[in-house]
Amino acid sequence: MKEKIVIKVPGSTANLGPGFDSVGLALNRYTTLEATPHHEWKFVPKSRELEGIPEGKDNLVYKAVEAVAAYVNRELPPTLVEVSSDIPLSRGLGSSAAAIVAGIELGVQLLQLDIEPYEKLRLASLFEGHPDNVAASLYGGLVVGSHREDDTDVIHDIYPQVDIVVYIPTYELKTEKARHVLPDNLAYKDAVEASAVSNVLVAAIMQNRWDLAGKMMKRDRFHQPYRGELVKEMNEIIALTDELGAYGIALSGAGPTMIAFAPVGKGEEIIIGLQKHFANADISQLKIDRTGVRTSHEFVHSEENSPIL
Repeated sequence: MKEKIVIKVPGSTANLGPGFDSVGLALNRYTTLEATPHHEWKFVPKSRELEGIPEGKDNLVYKAVEAVAAYVNRELPPTLVEVSSDIPLSRGLGSSAAAIVAGIELGVQLLQLDIEPYEKLRLASLFEGHPDNVAASLYGGLVVGSHREDDTDVIHDIYPQVDIVVYIPTYELKTEKARHVLPDNLAYKDAVEASAVSNVLVAAIMQNRWDLAGKMMKRDRFHQPYRGELVKEMNEIIALTDELGAYGIALSGAGPTMIAFAPVGKGEEIIIGLQKHFANADISQLKIDRTGVRTSHEFVHSEENSPIL
């Protein structure tokens, strides 16, 4: 018998417009790891979304596992990891953050560590560089965070009451490319205005004032005005979702996915309206994941793994 560790991590959206690198929301698309003892580290993709991922120690999940081992100065046992996911890669739905959180949780489980969620958050934020997606995948729900060299602070356990519709294009947009179009600096006056818009966004969400939150999404000054050139249909989708009654819409993370927030019960109407104009895209309604990362342990017969060893 072998012990199998099963880890399930939600994807996420981030920014919600002006909440740049700070606001994240867990969604019900998932990355799942099934890990069993093995003679070497090996990653086996089990879903179409993951075809071509690195199968050795250059895998992103392993790098996160390795960060945990370095944190406690321990050796890792070699492990076979079967990976499945319905989070599309390079679409702005937190696939990398989910992999990082999954790897950190796998490291914790393999080394049987008793560490607080904050330590996992800190490790994930240091790895990712900002807390929005990783905190959402770790805690579930909506999160608001600040990550600095010396500390990471996150507010979580926030569960908005909205319908969520995503428009996922067929093309990818690498985060590095989306970061490259951003300016190195903002003028002081522009930074103050951008910060005020972000503050109102967060306050509106806390009071469930999604009409006002949607208004702030349109007034983002941090990233959407620059990334719009990479998502050619963005302005058309913003206009369409306005007509269809959404509260607001924003680039999901770095894009190219766009995410709309609407009154409860309105989501299906928005999907139908968008599908009339964009037949090839994946347009669907998602829900908020309220749990975050979850882990279970099972026992399996060794021969169950033999076909892929």
